[in-house]
Order: sequence, then structure tokens, then C-alpha cells
Amino acid sequence: MKNYFKMFLLFAVAILLFSSCAQTEPVQSCIASTSVVHGFWFGLWNGMTVGFSFIGSLFNKTIAIYAINNNGGWYDFGFVLGVGGLGGVIKLAGKVIVAIFD
Repeated sequence: MKNYFKMFLLFAVAILLFSSCAQTEPVQSCIASTSVVHGFWFGLWNGMTVGFSFIGSLFNKTIAIYAINNNGGWYDFGFVLGVGGLGGVIKLAGKVIVAIFD
């Protein structure tokens, strides 16, 4: 019974991923609309808030997960560090909660 649930969950995720589509927007129009170039710290913040941004982007088309107008490698590094750091904090909080109630 457990294998059927895992297969169903995998199938549902695959259907969701493959049936999704995104509208593309020319990058030059995004860059021209603002003079602010986002760097490492903004990437770190976007990485830490990616979950909230994703949920918001499902309901509002003006919310984006990733800043198009960034300075490249440093923004990407901050974004990945923010996402990974958030995962580490959640994992640590889970261990603390389990230790408290164990």
C-alpha cells in the first residue's frame, strides 16, 4: 500500500511539473524599468523568502521569485546560500523540536 501512495505522489508531481507553463517576458524591458541592480544581499534575502514568494506568485502575477535585474554571480551565490541556509535552519529547528518532545 505504501508503494502505491509513493507512486501516486510521484505521478502527481510529474503531472504538475510537466503540465505547467510560464509566460516569458523580454529581459530588456525588465532591466529598463528599474535602475537598481540587485547584488549579493538582495539575492540572499530572495533565497530566504523563496517559499513565500512562490506562494504569492501563484496568486499574483506581479510577484517574482528571482530578480531579473541582478549583477550575475554574486546575486546567484546569495540566492543559493539563502535557499540552502533556510533549509539548514528548518532542519535544525526540527531536531530541536524532536529533542524537546522526546
